[in-house]
Amino acid sequence: MSPTVKREEEAGAADGAPVDVSSSTETIGMSSPLTTEGPSTTPKPPLMPEVLNKIKEETGLSTPVVISILAGVAVVILVICACCIRRCCRKRRSKDGKKGKGAVDLKSVQLLGSAYKEKVQPDMEELTENAEEGGDEAESKQSEVKLGRIQYKLEYDFNSNSLAVTVIQAEDLPALDMGGTSDPYVKVYLLPDKKKKFETKVHRKTLSPVFNETFTFKNVPYADAMNKTLVFAIFDFDRFSKHDQIGEVKVPLCQVDLAQTIEEWRELQSVEGEGGQENKLGDICFSLRYVPTAGKLTVVILEAKNLKKMDVGGLSDPYVKIALMQNGKRIKKKKTSIKKCTLNPYYNESFTFEVPFEQIQKVNLMVTVVDYDRIGTSEPIGKVVLGYNASGTELRHWSDMLASPRRPIAQWHTLKDPEDDKKD
Repeated sequence: MSPTVKREEEAGAADGAPVDVSSSTETIGMSSPLTTEGPSTTPKPPLMPEVLNKIKEETGLSTPVVISILAGVAVVILVICACCIRRCCRKRRSKDGKKGKGAVDLKSVQLLGSAYKEKVQPDMEELTENAEEGGDEAESKQSEVKLGRIQYKLEYDFNSNSLAVTVIQAEDLPALDMGGTSDPYVKVYLLPDKKKKFETKVHRKTLSPVFNETFTFKNVPYADAMNKTLVFAIFDFDRFSKHDQIGEVKVPLCQVDLAQTIEEWRELQSVEGEGGQENKLGDICFSLRYVPTAGKLTVVILEAKNLKKMDVGGLSDPYVKIALMQNGKRIKKKKTSIKKCTLNPYYNESFTFEVPFEQIQKVNLMVTVVDYDRIGTSEPIGKVVLGYNASGTELRHWSDMLASPRRPIAQWHTLKDPEDDKKD
């Protein structure tokens, strides 16, 4: 034992406190660990074991029982949260449904439109290719339909009530003979009576004849002239068979200012044959737009062209009727304004029908062009029927409308022969 330890033991004994020799020896030998160790460096026990220990002490349950209870509580909390989220989602859906009056899915409308399209054509790419080819064919047909033109002059004498008509010339006539030429001549007469007909001389083997022949219609009062139509009909002379008509030009005198001399060119139009009347009713252009969420069908009647002549003067007073049909019965009907004395009316009039999405698959749209008659019964010129049971271009237009909701789809349609019922 060293003298230093002895002194400390003596001092401790003098004070009356017991002294631990081992502890003092460790303190002398390891002075550095005393400076580093302290309460701040001792690691804290984990929180979860403390909570488990407290619960075990308070309840007196074992550790597995406590863990299972805590897991059950967590599961109950998750179920409650899931129920709350589900209720919120249901409320939002119900609100959206009320706003949309049934909340029609646009994809279902587009699928319906594509289903209709499959009845018309197999693929939309083929449709566009066919449309481009059809456009080229239409242009070529239009170029083929050109029958030439004729130049004429009109002079009306108010003193003698006579109309002098001069057939000047024609050009670009089609070749109807085997040699690539024609033998044209012109017939001139007034409709509707056809009492007096004039004919020019026949010009052999030419497609651009020069006539310069004048014919006079006598005893034609100005008031009567307003109800007549002047006709220039060009024929190809054939010695051994019936003469073929090349084309004609009709000039309603009510559209001409007879107070002055008129000299002009007119394009020849094809002639309506006895059996070719079905394709001569005319064409109509209109657009369709359907909004499924609002349940509204909008029809815009744009224009019509080349309508059949219904009046005595060679013109018509057309208007358009639009009827919404279901199960063969007319639900709603609307009509455009009347366009006087024209075969090419322009309307640009819009009409809206309320058709819920549930009914759009069950209705038909009938568009009828009618010739207005103030005295007698208005006669239908032709009609177009679109809808779920339509076919051809009519079904294609209907399917395009459904496949493109909210977008107006315009298309030309050829008028078809109307049915016998003339109910208004």
